[in-house]
Amino acid sequence: MKLLDGKLAAEAVKEELRLQVADRAVNGKKIPHLAAILVGNNGASATYVAAKVKACEQTGFISTLIRLEENVSQHRLLESIHSLNQDPAVDGILVQLPLPKHISEQEVIDAIDPQKDVDGFHPVNVGKMVQGADCFVPATPLGIMLLLAHYKIDTAGLNAVVIGRSNIVGRPMSILLSANSLPGNCTVTLCHSRTKDLAAHCKQADLIVAALGQPLFLKKEMVKDGATVIDVGITRVEDTTKKNGFRLLGDVDYENVAPKCSWITPVPGGVGPMTIAALMKNTFLACSRK
Repeated sequence: MKLLDGKLAAEAVKEELRLQVADRAVNGKKIPHLAAILVGNNGASATYVAAKVKACEQTGFISTLIRLEENVSQHRLLESIHSLNQDPAVDGILVQLPLPKHISEQEVIDAIDPQKDVDGFHPVNVGKMVQGADCFVPATPLGIMLLLAHYKIDTAGLNAVVIGRSNIVGRPMSILLSANSLPGNCTVTLCHSRTKDLAAHCKQADLIVAALGQPLFLKKEMVKDGATVIDVGITRVEDTTKKNGFRLLGDVDYENVAPKCSWITPVPGGVGPMTIAALMKNTFLACSRK
């Protein structure tokens, strides 16, 4: 078993970006600028946004954090997005999800300028991704593809199973893995809650991407020897033995599954850092397109 170390791979991506940004600065070119909007006081969301701001510092990007109250109106949030859309200094915009229930996430996503949509959620970018056109790819799937590329995992011809059909991870992941690219060229099965005999599908897979948000779902008997397993899930579970009162679990029963794998991601330290690295890469692309 070999570890797909997301921290290590993410540092490599960020170092490459740092050098590119330094070169832009020397030549008097624009420095990438990422603006993030955080609504409310969700602890996990605040942690994720803080990590993104830190990544900006590490790579030499400019960052702006806009914090709005939990009870902010949708109109007020859309005004903030519109202002960032119109600001030529801002290259990338992200609105941290999830949002409070009184706000329509789809309307918020639709409001972001597709050319600044570095999270890759806007329908324009999703449509271009499906067509294989140049676009901003959703950060988590892009991060996984960068991780596979970093470790030179040959995916051509593999049977891949993606568990979960969300618009953020599952569906775009299935499209990227099946694309005529490197990594890519997999034969992909997209599994979900209505899939019959999901375990049988997994057992045939050379590559499994678990992205359903259910802790320890993927068991050792569902994984064949030598498979590569990517664990996207991360759930806080109460643990009184920990100083912070919780521990983080992935969708994979790592302790029992890992010995069967050729490659596997840890949780934390696997997909999470790569998502942020991919976001930085998208932001750099948005800036360089100008």
